[in-house]
Amino acid sequence: MAALGALYPHPIVAREGWPYIGLAVAAAGVATWFAGWGWSVPLWLVAAFILQFFRDPPRTPPAGAKLVIAPADGRIVSVERTHDPYLRREALRLSVFMNVFNVHSNRSPVDGTVREAWYSAGAFINAALDKASLDNERNALWIRADGGADVTCVQVAGLIARRILCYVRGGEYLRRGQRFGFIRFGSRVDVYLPADAQPRARVGDKVYGGLTVLAELVS
Repeated sequence: MAALGALYPHPIVAREGWPYIGLAVAAAGVATWFAGWGWSVPLWLVAAFILQFFRDPPRTPPAGAKLVIAPADGRIVSVERTHDPYLRREALRLSVFMNVFNVHSNRSPVDGTVREAWYSAGAFINAALDKASLDNERNALWIRADGGADVTCVQVAGLIARRILCYVRGGEYLRRGQRFGFIRFGSRVDVYLPADAQPRARVGDKVYGGLTVLAELVS
């Protein structure tokens, strides 16, 4: 069964942003018409910011069956051995923090089948903090990779983010780098891997969803 995300390739500007961009451009256009360019410049800057926020460039992931690819653009804020609260196991967790200038599309870190999805309501504290992984609103996907490894990919809302969007559910197949969701306005994505996975990214690294290798699976 084809995943819903496969029906949405990459239109350069994310569909989630079209209403916001339309409203911003319309407001700037009206201000220009009635008040002139001098008064409308701030509104055009807002429209430009919204346009860059919702950009959604196509990505081609590197080859390698055991490679785990970044699910989002941003910076690595955590690489640690910890407990996976969804699959209840010891795991390697890598966390990517997205600020408002990063691409906010979320992409599958591995080739595999979605076994289950969990949504949890929560707070909206700064997503750069570790406690956001368990305290904030979040949506988790359990993906069984083609090689058999279990991967948990968690979308975490942030201080400003108020909407997590996920377009896949249990039973759907995801290709590595395939778009499966979006988080609006600053957030975090956690990836829990088997404890024996080998990290390839370090805290502070800048990563790109669908492109950067985060880790390598052993089994």
